Amino acid sequence: MTEVFQDRRTTVGIIGAGPAGLLLARLLHRSGIDCVVLESRDRDYVERRQRAGILEQATVDVLRAGGAGERMDREGLPHDGIELRFDRRAHRLDFPALTGGRRVMVYAQTEVVKDLIALQLADGPPLLFGARATAVEGAHTDRPLIRYLHHGTAHTLSCDYVIGCDGYHGVTRQAVPRSEARTYERGYPYSWLGVLADVPPSYDELVYAHSARGFALLSMRTPAVSRLYLQVPNGTDPADWPDERIWDELEARTAVDTPWKLRRGPITAKSVLPMRSSVTEPMRYGRVLLAGDAAHIVPPTGAKGLNLAVADVTVLARALDQQHRTGRTELLDAYSDTCLRRVWRAEHFSYAMTTMLHTAPGQTPFDTRLQQAQLDRIAGSPHAAAELAENYTGAALR
Repeated sequence: MTEVFQDRRTTVGIIGAGPAGLLLARLLHRSGIDCVVLESRDRDYVERRQRAGILEQATVDVLRAGGAGERMDREGLPHDGIELRFDRRAHRLDFPALTGGRRVMVYAQTEVVKDLIALQLADGPPLLFGARATAVEGAHTDRPLIRYLHHGTAHTLSCDYVIGCDGYHGVTRQAVPRSEARTYERGYPYSWLGVLADVPPSYDELVYAHSARGFALLSMRTPAVSRLYLQVPNGTDPADWPDERIWDELEARTAVDTPWKLRRGPITAKSVLPMRSSVTEPMRYGRVLLAGDAAHIVPPTGAKGLNLAVADVTVLARALDQQHRTGRTELLDAYSDTCLRRVWRAEHFSYAMTTMLHTAPGQTPFDTRLQQAQLDRIAGSPHAAAELAENYTGAALR
């Protein structure tokens, strides 16, 4: 039996309705560029995916400019710094003082996605849930094609450009011949055990803790919900960590010689997050372009994943707008190089934060003293503190 494909045409076909794909669609819509977003999962699944929640100043600005900042400004938690803990000491970094006014916002990626979906469904271009892309063809032609299944029926989407926002394992990467791409990767010998707890945060800013027992992070989702992380061995089963063990370990790793106490409460979710770095170059192959996790992955220590995705699609939206208005392609031609400069800076920062704060298996006392020396330098040098703060809050998008 011959398979029948129902054809559709658009200027930009976007695969993936995560924050990258949804924000790109929003920015293109505001520029008068038609597009279609294909998402393999249903809406409920997409809106429940738990991901990072630290937004750089530039990410906040882009969401506001795109009309997606109202609830973020009402419910998000602006943060003016973080606290580093090591050797039972605490040192706070004042971001505005160190960066000339920049800060970050705690607002979960889940909520960003909900806001962008609501805008898209209200007045944006088509967003198809349950639309699984099966192939991308014709990357080096002027009309690349996306084949996809929607409610069990096969379709095609013919585009001027295909944008892959479908992650590392997405179909867009498979459209790129291996001879035309190079992927640089690094694995880490530990993971994060992440938990959500119905308890107010123990500190009003994020706490990054280095200890001989391993890394710990105290974060939050709302004023009533804490998001907490522990360094654990790769392959850890969350079931091996009962609630009391998690709280005891968090308390031991974040201990300081002050009256501060860790707040405990009901744990509602547990998961293990592997740590790895990956960059695929270039990020453009003819009329197929990669954005977000489809092109790069960073360990979460530097809080860069979502922010890099926003930077990618902001650059891309400007490039497509230039092409749409003037026919010029200078920005599109420079897309990969422009994004990769920021990506590699973020990769280096995330690597530096990760290796400074985590205790590797078989780590020697010499290695530990090097980590402590770096932490001491950040605590004692305004220049070192400013470098960390500038990287953490992120550079402006140009």
